[in-house]
Amino acid sequence: MAHDEIETFMTATAVDIESRIRELAQKRNAVILAHNYERPEVQDIADFVGDSLGLSREAAKTSADVIVFCGVHFMAETAAILSPRKTVLLPDMAAGCSLAATIDAPQLRAWKAEHPGALVVSYVNTTAEVKAESDYCCTSGNAVEIVNSIPADTEILFLPDMFLGAHVRRMTGRQNMHVWMGECHVHAGIDPEHISRQRAAHPGAEFLIHPECGCATSVVEAMSAGDVDPQGAQILSTEGMIKRPKQSDADEFIVATEVGILHRLRRENPTKRFFPANEQAVCAYMKVTTLPKVLHALETMQYPILVREDIAARARLAIERMVAIGGQTSLPPDLTTTEDPGE
Repeated sequence: MAHDEIETFMTATAVDIESRIRELAQKRNAVILAHNYERPEVQDIADFVGDSLGLSREAAKTSADVIVFCGVHFMAETAAILSPRKTVLLPDMAAGCSLAATIDAPQLRAWKAEHPGALVVSYVNTTAEVKAESDYCCTSGNAVEIVNSIPADTEILFLPDMFLGAHVRRMTGRQNMHVWMGECHVHAGIDPEHISRQRAAHPGAEFLIHPECGCATSVVEAMSAGDVDPQGAQILSTEGMIKRPKQSDADEFIVATEVGILHRLRRENPTKRFFPANEQAVCAYMKVTTLPKVLHALETMQYPILVREDIAARARLAIERMVAIGGQTSLPPDLTTTEDPGE
């Protein structure tokens, strides 16, 4: 088969898969959610694209019976916790998270036993079991506010991101805060040297940071430590990052997070130019989901994400406490009180 024929065949096959996905999604009353770091073709087939908490809120609001969550395991768990009456499918169970994997519930219980009376603040990049052992969840955007809301004489265990923890400790001046030594494997691709090089190559570019998935928390920490110049830097939520180029006079932007978000930025801002802080900042876990796997999930209803009811209830409480303190959009009204997942 000639090269042109192979390309035509592959294009036709992709179109057939997309058509079948849409057909089955309608038949099963399913919604497809895709994280910003997913493959471009997966983002393009999705009903909603966003960060993990944003997608979980979409999952909670939707009237769909089935949620196909194109992201990583802890995100699908969060969606299942906030949407206990819906079926949440993960197209590939290999979609893990190196940061979430740095601590499990037994390790956290042992750590708590070493510090009786301490409160646990967990980054959202954690498993349901870890959230259930936590007093508060947080994002990078509200971690400082969460910690400041806790009485100054109360000991805090912060996990699992050591870069976000160092930043929070520096910003709050908290001396009685212990930080778990966990990290995201992608963060290594985004360091001060790479940032300085890109900013020198594009001196008029704005510097955008979206740290919610762990890979850019090292950049936030480096800024608070003075290792990265904060001039011209914007620390933004996903939607803030998408909106910023439309609001800015700048034509070029350097983006410090996993490179998958560049697809959405370029699609929604076609007249602007975007450069990764480091093009090697790729999360392999986010790339395991493919269109054939999305189709297979819808065909077979394979890989439903199930969270034990008692764990879900405790984890939901930690998430609700995070929302109640501020810095986040409220959860849908029906999630402001604990639901019985068995109903």
